[in-house]
Amino acid sequence: MTEIVLKIFHFILTSAVIFFLIAFAALLLGRRQKPTPGQRALDFGELFVDYSGAPELQSFTARDGTPLAYRHYPADSDKVVILFHGSGYHSRYLMPLAGFISSEGLAHVYTPDLRGHGVTPGRRGDVDYINQMEDDAADLIDLVRKDHPSATLIVGGHSSGGGMAVRFAGSQYGKRADAYLLLTPFLKYNAPTTRPNSGGWASPYVGRFMGLSMLNAMGIRSLNDMKVLEFNMPQEARDGTETLSYSFRLNTAYSPGNYKKDLGAITQPLLVIVGTEDQAFFAGKFKSVICQYTNAEVRLIEGLTHFGVVIRPEVRPVIKEWLEGLGKKRHSPICVVEGQSLTAALTGKENGIRPNDLV
Repeated sequence: MTEIVLKIFHFILTSAVIFFLIAFAALLLGRRQKPTPGQRALDFGELFVDYSGAPELQSFTARDGTPLAYRHYPADSDKVVILFHGSGYHSRYLMPLAGFISSEGLAHVYTPDLRGHGVTPGRRGDVDYINQMEDDAADLIDLVRKDHPSATLIVGGHSSGGGMAVRFAGSQYGKRADAYLLLTPFLKYNAPTTRPNSGGWASPYVGRFMGLSMLNAMGIRSLNDMKVLEFNMPQEARDGTETLSYSFRLNTAYSPGNYKKDLGAITQPLLVIVGTEDQAFFAGKFKSVICQYTNAEVRLIEGLTHFGVVIRPEVRPVIKEWLEGLGKKRHSPICVVEGQSLTAALTGKENGIRPNDLV
């Protein structure tokens, strides 16, 4: 009996040693994956707009005592939209869309600079623990509810901010939102909707991802501040407020934990908007992915790029119609794709768009 116990102990010990050797080898040997030549780059020129009309930054105090910045676009409305920005930047670029929503009286809009981002973050590109950003979002909602106690609350985001909204939906706070608005949401690096390395925007340290994921599975989180992702932002788009790399814990906090489960948690009204010319995602695959797990309106807007869905005016009538219809529909919409021409469907092979994506 003793001999059997010793063999089992030896097997477990050997397996553990091999496991940790693989994990640490991945950490030490992992190199940054460079963009693939020929990938369609994001058009940062679309973000070169006049931001002089953006509201001044305000701050609220998160539960850990940290002041976090946000912008408030006021409106004469009984609705509130909290909109999360995408990776690498901060809330300012959401001004064209947020300003439209507020100026039309559709909703108040709050656009936070997520922790680790913005003009003067505490630690750029890092957070304290993996679930901290959803805790921050819940703290912002508490602030908003004090000023708008009976408002219809919509949580949304663009790109990684959309992924953050999906993560929030699957968290303990998900039912605090009355509806969700996702603009080209990032679901996961290997989700069917995501182009390789998000179209060349992101350069991951694949080995570090693997090694840290293995260590976290064993409860070891002391190395989670290691950089695992860098962004390929052109020099002309930088002004010192960008965030060009993420730690493992911030990157994990910024995307769905399990996008299938998190999407499945959304029972509230959900609008998903994607431009057919998105350089980071396969536009036509969103319907087939999202409709497996939840009910949604999926709108494909022809000709819009990754940044176009927050900058260009073509997106505004779609959002206006949806916001005005919240609370007025008796039944949740059937999961459908609307707004794409037949020509685009027949010729959009690169985007994964097919004729049966139309209604």
